[in-house]
Formats: sequence, C-alpha cells, structure tokens
Amino acid sequence: MRQEPAPEATLSESADIYLARTGRRAELVLNRPAKRNALSLAMWRAIPDLVAQVDADPDVRLLVVRGAGAHFAAGADIAEFETTYATREAALANQAVMARAMAALESFSKPSLAVIRGACVGGGCALALCCDLRFAATDARFGVTPAKLGLAYGVSDTRRLVQAVGPSAAKRILFTGGLIDAEEALRIGLVDAAHGDAALDGAVGAFEAELASASGFTARAVKQVMAMLRDGAIDDTAESRALFADAFEGPDFREGSTAFLAKRTPRFP
Repeated sequence: MRQEPAPEATLSESADIYLARTGRRAELVLNRPAKRNALSLAMWRAIPDLVAQVDADPDVRLLVVRGAGAHFAAGADIAEFETTYATREAALANQAVMARAMAALESFSKPSLAVIRGACVGGGCALALCCDLRFAATDARFGVTPAKLGLAYGVSDTRRLVQAVGPSAAKRILFTGGLIDAEEALRIGLVDAAHGDAALDGAVGAFEAELASASGFTARAVKQVMAMLRDGAIDDTAESRALFADAFEGPDFREGSTAFLAKRTPRFP
C-alpha cells in the first residue's frame, strides 16, 4: 500500500517523492513502496527543487534521504525504459535530468544522510552516494548495475563511487554488476555504518544528536572545503582563506570560545 505524505510534508510535482520536516531535520522520502521506490523521471525532476527548499531553510541542520517501506530504491523505473531510452536524444535528456538531481544533492550545503533498508540498486545507489554519509540496515543490498544492462557509467557517478570505495573495488563493482550485502558494503566503505533494522533508527538519532550539539557553521565550511578538494584544489585558495577568517567573526566561534573558557557545553544557534 502506498504511504501517504506525512503531516507538514511538502509535495513535489509527484506525490511519489516528498519532503517532511521534524524539528531541525528534513526528510526527502522516496514514496513508491509498491515498486520498491523505483525512481521515475518525475521523481528525478523533483529532487533539485526539494533540495533547494531545504537548503534555504535556516532551521534545518540535516537532510535524511530514505525510502518508504522496506526498500531505499530499486533503481530506475523499468516501465519507463521504452520512452526514456527510445532514442539517443531521449537517453541523453534522461541522463541530464538525473545528473541535475544528483548534483543538487551532492552540492547541498548542509550534512546529508542516506538511511538505507532493503534494495539500494542502480539509480538508488547513485543517489545514496550523493549523500555525505550512508547508514544501512543489515538487510540492505547494494548494486551498481550497468554491466547487467550493457550500459556505460558516467564520470560523475563513477567519481562518487571511487571516492567511497576506491578504484579497485569500484572496478570490481562496475565490471560485474553484482549485488553486495551490508557487511561487505561496510568493509569497502560504500556505507559508513550498518545496524540491525531495530537499531538503525536509534543510530541515526544518535548521529543527529551529535550533529545538533556541534557547530552548523563548521559543518557548512567542511562541505565547502570538500567541494574545493573535489574540484581539484590541493592548497588553500583566496576562498578557503576567507572562509577561515570569516569564522572568527561569526556567532558560532563566539559561542564556542566563550563556552570553552567557561568550561561548559556550547549552545550553537
């Protein structure tokens, strides 16, 4: 049965994907449980605007990406293949829509966390790799499957996979297209934590609590510097030096340094 949007949810052009906000947390929910949250073109199109809404909300500190029901996402919606891949032009247009969605999530300015249960395959795995961290249930299964379909994997998608697992593991995954269980995914760095289903939400909550007690400015600065490294920086630039200097004039440093001198826990805005 299809899951209805949560109260105070922000609907996209497709109710198959929506935002839900709770306190300082926002969730981007893939909402097609009857199809194992297979990603339609409408869902990909909706992602950039939904991510931008969260980015612009000063009250949100964390974006969680998850699937409704028992699965994260089983990949692209095969029911659309006859149209999305009908011609060379259609395939390139479809790729462009997906690339915009994944670039929007990867460049999101705040911490993001994929919470993964069940299938996380194809486009689902690619989407999860756009998040900063990935927490998985021990029943999760991962696959990057161009080798099963005779497809080529793009540069951005391959880069994210290599950044997570390294070149050799990425080659093995891409050459074979085989599924990986949560234990192996944790071992090779595809996920950052793996927990039994009952413990997964508690682990996510503990991470959220840690994040809430730390500086939001620092989290955003970390993401900016990581983006510089991703784009090829090997030393400080005028932008990174300005970011470093700006920190000393900001409210987070004032609170952090005051709390340190007073030997108390900081209360960041």
